[in-house]
Amino acid sequence: MISDLDDVLRELLIRELPVKNGEVDLAFDQPRREWSARLSRPTLNLFLHDVRENTLLRHQEWQVERNGNGAVTKRRSAVRVDLHYMITAWATEPEDEHRLLSRVLMALFRFPQLPDDLLPESLKQQPVPIPLKVAEQEALRNAADLWGVLDNELRPAVACQITLALNPYAPVTGPLVRTRELRFGQAAELPGRERLAEPARAERLWSVGGALYGEALSREGVRLFLVERGLSVPVDPDGRFVLGNLEAGDYTLEVQAEGRKPRRRKLTVPAPDYDIKL
Repeated sequence: MISDLDDVLRELLIRELPVKNGEVDLAFDQPRREWSARLSRPTLNLFLHDVRENTLLRHQEWQVERNGNGAVTKRRSAVRVDLHYMITAWATEPEDEHRLLSRVLMALFRFPQLPDDLLPESLKQQPVPIPLKVAEQEALRNAADLWGVLDNELRPAVACQITLALNPYAPVTGPLVRTRELRFGQAAELPGRERLAEPARAERLWSVGGALYGEALSREGVRLFLVERGLSVPVDPDGRFVLGNLEAGDYTLEVQAEGRKPRRRKLTVPAPDYDIKL
């Protein structure tokens, strides 16, 4: 993926500077003294010197997709990684180097994100447009130390930061959770007791989830009521609902829709399925 990003930057600079007839070489090398001594043509070098996670963009929550067949697919959020390039110009005269750097700044400042038409397939599935930050104040604060490690002379450089989303995690698919049991009671030993002591009189409460469906059902204006409790039950736009703090037993759900007579359905808790067909 990083090599694909290098290709995008190369094509972007060739198009926007522009570079015609190979008048300027583009390289992605480590600018050590031996390397710069071998240069014979004007060169723009993009040195990738730092790669690290952007912790400010870190998300721990999972993305949940219902598949419509009773299963759910969960995906972890992608890791956002900052890639830092140091762009330098190399020519015989300082004036030529300054002209090259000026053209680079003018070209990159026009693009707050990498243009879509230059992205290969490997970079087209990013969750957001790929941000491009140029010459920010906090970048390359220790440039002298970096050039010292490279054993080369200090020279002006343009900092360029690009943030990519990398997702190394495989999605997890499993059955949709429809029933959840919560038990209250006294344990014989604590901590680490997984089961309640017997003969403990444990209280059991259930949370259940289902969906309203039907070919002629318009979910707009649909209202759902739990008759025994006189409770209005929220219904999602996709027809899903959740009922909590229920004891085991039979209940009555009343469905009201605009222009239709109210309909009642029996709901048994616990049960393998709580969907209601209308």
